[in-house]
Amino acid sequence: MNKPWHKFYSKGLSKEIDVPLVGLFTLLEESAFNYPEAIAVLDAEREFTYEQLKLAVDKFSSALYKQGFRKGDRMAIMLPNSVEYIISYFSILRLGGIICQVNPMYQPMELEYILKDSGATWFISEKSQQQKLDEIGDVKDRLFIISADEKSVDDNNLYQWLKEDYEIIPPIIINPTEDIALLQYTGGTTGRSKGVMLTHANLLVNVHQSNAFQKDIMDIPGERSFGSSPLFHIAGIVGLNAAILNGYTYIAIRRFRVDQALEAIRKYRPTIFPGVPTIFLALVRHPNLKKEDLSSLKVCACGTAPLSLETFRELQSKTDAQIYESFGMSETLITHRSPLDIEIKEGSVGIPLPSTDAKIVDLATGLTEVPFGEPGELIIKGPQVMKGYWKNEEETNNALRDGWMYTGDIATMDEEGYFFIVGRKKDMIIAGGYNIYPTEIEEVLYKHPAISEVCVYGVPDAYRGETVKAAIVLRDGQEATEADIINWCNTYLARYKVPRLIEFKIELPKTAVGKILRRQLIKEEKTEV
Repeated sequence: MNKPWHKFYSKGLSKEIDVPLVGLFTLLEESAFNYPEAIAVLDAEREFTYEQLKLAVDKFSSALYKQGFRKGDRMAIMLPNSVEYIISYFSILRLGGIICQVNPMYQPMELEYILKDSGATWFISEKSQQQKLDEIGDVKDRLFIISADEKSVDDNNLYQWLKEDYEIIPPIIINPTEDIALLQYTGGTTGRSKGVMLTHANLLVNVHQSNAFQKDIMDIPGERSFGSSPLFHIAGIVGLNAAILNGYTYIAIRRFRVDQALEAIRKYRPTIFPGVPTIFLALVRHPNLKKEDLSSLKVCACGTAPLSLETFRELQSKTDAQIYESFGMSETLITHRSPLDIEIKEGSVGIPLPSTDAKIVDLATGLTEVPFGEPGELIIKGPQVMKGYWKNEEETNNALRDGWMYTGDIATMDEEGYFFIVGRKKDMIIAGGYNIYPTEIEEVLYKHPAISEVCVYGVPDAYRGETVKAAIVLRDGQEATEADIINWCNTYLARYKVPRLIEFKIELPKTAVGKILRRQLIKEEKTEV
């Protein structure tokens, strides 16, 4: 297959990534050796150098081993972004265990599902979270429960174990391409949450793939990465791995709230800011934001959802940082990025990373490549693609076909090999026989001066099959009517794309990482009917 994007690779950037396949723990091991005095983690007022972080991991992994934790055991981590999470993460990886990601906001029923599905027998959280275990029946009985509170005096406590002498752990052999490092549960927005099996090699290769695109403009060590993406989400893990690989300082942000985030940016002066559109939008529209607040930034990296042109331009006006988009999902990690050394193509998620192949195929069969510029399903092949779904052969076979991951995303590719995400197959609206892509309408609505956030989706219609609806959050102090919005759309869109239903909301439902939940709005619509 012709890969036109290769001509945009910078000088010295190989078309293929060739890195030694080892266990993920080596990311920390090597940085602790190379940059022992560099600050690895800033967590509120706490600082850990790479040497100190490595020592903490040595002690915690030794204590886990002494308690009987072995290769292949599953540990559920239910922690916010914190040094405790990072210590737990690398300790489990060092022992060849499997990390089961748990959102700290989960309630007992959600927690019970993941613990049962994963078969986790170890659990670490803050003490305040552990009362949720009392409500989920006999699952608790099989768990070895560890608390991660600095002031706790529990016997099975991370900090108690860090005070103890540690013993050398016997060598543990990791098979990077086969051994699972992470069970990353999908958000469950389109059905029952599935456990994505990510191997050590998936995660290791991907951090090198992504790193290759920006290493020429970064100081190694010396950069500061703003850790606002939750570590229980794959976007947060990718950011953490990149920070540790390069000897950067990871700034742990327990939960993104725009006021506190702005204070943290002023205090810690990050140089790398990975985020999602809603986070960047909240930040650039903060009434107290000054341009100097963002002057330390070298890179703003947007992922998980398309960045509207309006948000891109607003962010561009508030910072001199290089802004790029990327594409990825739990099943594939990062697959596309905008090159940093050439002018960005607005609206594009960029080009495939080294060792990554991608193409657009027809929506009906998924077998035939479509012409340049024509929408179809994006499929991906590369060493970062998941091993499969945990205990779910049917869904694995549906998603992985002949080595290709069928993403479910509708996209286009131009003649230069740049990719543009149009929407999700399951989100596409079919009204009166027309295929309508919500993101195209949202792009127009984001240009309206009164609109802060918007989500477009299809609702059942007896005559047209579906009709287009827009849920809208207005900017503070702004007003707009349904007629205003429809007239605005009539100016920019073909009539069949114009929303016929408008609903003004105080807020839109979002995932923990800040991505707007279109499927939740559709579900609410069906419930109301």
